[in-house]
Amino acid sequence: MLSNVLADVRSASDNLKNCILRSVEVYRARRLVIVNLISDKAFTVSDKENAVAALRRHVPAYFSCTVEITKLSPDCEMVRSKIFEAVGSYSKAVYATLSLNDITVEKNENGFTYTVAVAQSFVNDGLCEKIDGYLKKCYCGEFTGKCVASQINLEELEVEEAQDEIEFETPVRYFKIEEFEILEGEKIRTEAVYMSDLNFSSEEVVICGTIEDIRERSYKNKNGVEKQYLSLTLNDTTASFYATYFFRQKSAEKIKKLKVGDSIVCTGANEEFKGELRFTAKVIDYGKIPEGFVPEKRESKPAPQYYHTVKPQPFIDAEQADFLTERIIPECLKGQSFVVFDLETTGLNSSPVSGNMDRIIEIGAYKIVNGEISESFSTFINPERKLSDEIIKLTGITEEMVSSAPNYEQVMPDFYKFCYGSILVGHNVVGFDYKFVDYYWSHLGYLFDRKLIDTIPLSQELVTGLSNYKLNTIAAKFNITFNHHRAVDDALATAKIFIELIKIKKSLPKLQ
Repeated sequence: MLSNVLADVRSASDNLKNCILRSVEVYRARRLVIVNLISDKAFTVSDKENAVAALRRHVPAYFSCTVEITKLSPDCEMVRSKIFEAVGSYSKAVYATLSLNDITVEKNENGFTYTVAVAQSFVNDGLCEKIDGYLKKCYCGEFTGKCVASQINLEELEVEEAQDEIEFETPVRYFKIEEFEILEGEKIRTEAVYMSDLNFSSEEVVICGTIEDIRERSYKNKNGVEKQYLSLTLNDTTASFYATYFFRQKSAEKIKKLKVGDSIVCTGANEEFKGELRFTAKVIDYGKIPEGFVPEKRESKPAPQYYHTVKPQPFIDAEQADFLTERIIPECLKGQSFVVFDLETTGLNSSPVSGNMDRIIEIGAYKIVNGEISESFSTFINPERKLSDEIIKLTGITEEMVSSAPNYEQVMPDFYKFCYGSILVGHNVVGFDYKFVDYYWSHLGYLFDRKLIDTIPLSQELVTGLSNYKLNTIAAKFNITFNHHRAVDDALATAKIFIELIKIKKSLPKLQ
């Protein structure tokens, strides 16, 4: 469908024959469709009118339609940097032996040609086809590339000797249960584990908290007999926690009287099921967290000494490197380190209370030091579950891209090391992105000193007159172009937006 739309737009005007579709925004309440295009050529009012006429054939009559066009002509250095980034996304083996000096790019009438010098064994692995597709999502024009054999002999490469990390086991915290009263159990329970620490498997574990949600559900067993069970969400002030309870005949009536607000003690098993830890309560009794309970501060696992799976790369931005243009760096950015990051995930569920936390599939991050973007960190992550058609369509990330990627247990320690000692920045970082990294870091024993800056409220404070505060809307305000809905591109756009916002504010906002 979208390919047909784009073909019609391209045929409507010579100046738009190489354009690419950046985004389509649909506002049902306003009956409005906004199509954002990127063109490599200068365009006129007539070109926009022709594009709208072409789009009208695909947009329902009761919707109005407008077109926004951004001119973007990449230079060879921009394309070279994007090729290097693409190799990192598609082949970690090639990326490990590659530098920017191994990539040459030349501009021609229709686009660009490029050459990537790789080890002999990687010459015919189809990498250039993947790079071409990656480039066409970012820039207009044609891209033709080839891999040639470099002088690298993989057998002669000096492999960095594996380094031993410091052994550290995160201690599990417990609190004393108050006002314990047997409801259906036979044993008095005196201690409960912090729910925020329950990231391990155990055949018997005790939790205590207040019921936030309780629902009676049913299922059919293997014999087709319908059985009843409870779905509970508990909170002990350190976290909300999801639990399942299967009724016992002798105590079912008593258990069914439980309600939201009751304080209970659950004894059960925390076991892995389809890649997730699930808590099943076997016994429910009464009990409360201590009056005025203040959680004991948890000790974090130290940041890794070395990068093991994903290593950050130096980042050079063409605008930063332009010595002919004076760059004013706000004083408040000097002497500071920020990591601006964005995630793509399997869905929007950023809370484990529902029992089905979504997974991270891509991390894109940039480190800002002394007001300059200096390093990048990017990787796909294997979610170890199938991607939905909706996510594939939204992000352009396919099963092939993530199937050979490392899992979160391999990636998150490296990302923690990259972020350690920095302030985290993101667009909706408080409401979305930080919840994911905090959850998966804590599962591995890493606790981040929560210092966050969210560019949404910062933009709302400093930039007026916008129809909304979506990332692409704010980026357009600052003439920043990017490939939306890819973590590495969204993160770079956010980093540039953040710097522009601080230039306006002239001070750092209050950390969230």
